[in-house]
Amino acid sequence: MSHQAVRVRFAPSPTGPLHIGGVRTALFNYLFARKNNGTFILRIEDTDQARFVDGAEQYIIDSLDWCGIQIDEGITAGGPHAPYRQSERKDLYRKYAEILVDKGFAYRAFDTPDELDRLRKEAESRKGAFTYNALVREKMNNSLSLGEDRVKEKIAAGLPYVIRHKMPEDHWVEFQDVIRGEVEVNTSTLDDKILLKADGMPTYHLANVVDDHLMEISHVIRGEEWLPSTPLHVLLYEAFGWQDTMPVFAHMPLTLKPDGQGKLSKRDGDRLGFPVFPLAWIQPDTGEMSSGYRESGYFPEAFINILALLGWNPGTEQEIFSMDELIHAFSLDRIVKAGSRFDPEKARWFNHQYLIKKSGDELAAMFAGELAQRDLKYDTAYISKALNLVKERAFLLTDLWDQSWFFFQSPSSYDEKVIKKVWKEDSASLLHDLSTLLVPVEPFKAGHIEPILKNLAESRKIGFGKLMNPLRLALVGSNIGPGLMDIMEVLGKESVLQRINKALQIIQSP
Repeated sequence: MSHQAVRVRFAPSPTGPLHIGGVRTALFNYLFARKNNGTFILRIEDTDQARFVDGAEQYIIDSLDWCGIQIDEGITAGGPHAPYRQSERKDLYRKYAEILVDKGFAYRAFDTPDELDRLRKEAESRKGAFTYNALVREKMNNSLSLGEDRVKEKIAAGLPYVIRHKMPEDHWVEFQDVIRGEVEVNTSTLDDKILLKADGMPTYHLANVVDDHLMEISHVIRGEEWLPSTPLHVLLYEAFGWQDTMPVFAHMPLTLKPDGQGKLSKRDGDRLGFPVFPLAWIQPDTGEMSSGYRESGYFPEAFINILALLGWNPGTEQEIFSMDELIHAFSLDRIVKAGSRFDPEKARWFNHQYLIKKSGDELAAMFAGELAQRDLKYDTAYISKALNLVKERAFLLTDLWDQSWFFFQSPSSYDEKVIKKVWKEDSASLLHDLSTLLVPVEPFKAGHIEPILKNLAESRKIGFGKLMNPLRLALVGSNIGPGLMDIMEVLGKESVLQRINKALQIIQSP
């Protein structure tokens, strides 16, 4: 099979927020397209109108945008195969379903939901399951058993019907999967799937095959949950006579729970306290809020890096990849078969690697909202210096405030436990003397401050910690934070002296 151009599609259903497994599918398609100078298409598969969720389509678009996955063609970008929303292509599918009926590869079925329900219940009472397949279809209420005249009468009377695929009997379907290798399935294990529903909407199977053909999709890269449907899709390509342009299939491994037992779900995230969605999502009917990676303080580059290594192995020791490096390194044959365990701790580690590489100025820009929320105003140079000192201690952007608040607010209280531990009877006189010694220090830099503290400790014949610990308590309200000389340099002389003075007034000697 020879395809000139690589054309891939990400085709989510707008039935809710995009799960990280879905983002990974989009990412792998995108990396493959970029690696091969191909086209990445976003198609919305909204044929299941009953499960349609308001706002989900926009959420998908916003999520891909935040991740830096650019759409070449599709619902936001337009293109030669518009429309890219399946609900707007409805009339097209009926035409193709009728072609299959005319060719004898499909048939009209008039069975009512009640009739089918009765058969299911009967089978259950016998501890079995009802399957609409080659064994029962001749006995059902359909165009195979009714004869042409009865079918015409029913259609004329406006009776609803579905169009089902006529699965060949005892036939081996074979296809190559890039990740799975040779796949063989006997049709005796498959049922006669509905291709066109009574409301005229196609099912996923028909719409997906027709659209992939018309949009000249070269590779179908999707989750392994679609593997059982692929034999039907292969038979549909053959029935239409499109087998020569059938896409290459690649079914990716599942994203597993952190313990490796089963597919990752929203409930796992809720239970273990990590997001499973790229952006926060509010469920329209219940107002229930689900957290997102963006709002939890992750960088999109880190998030993408985490997802890329779920089920794909670069074959080297490298772990940190920019999008360009991923594109360069990516290939389908390095996707693994086994499911890949999602590790929330590793995700935090990745984000930390990206955070510490950011300059103070970059972090200051991201931190602006945090200060604005609290009505605090500082210039960028100051914020940048403060964040540079604490970034090694932060994993997420949301950690930065907890690690740096004392640069922006003077402590309003002092940790009682720390007071008990470090505030001795001579602490007050030590800090009083220190503040007098600090007044003439110019410039107020760590290198100039340190000798003064050391001299004071020596002259009083005390260990350095006996001075440093109460000083830290006075400046930050507890025993937290980076190096004390660095904190003093960033705070500046005026603030340091004010804080020492305030602590001396509030903290009583034991």
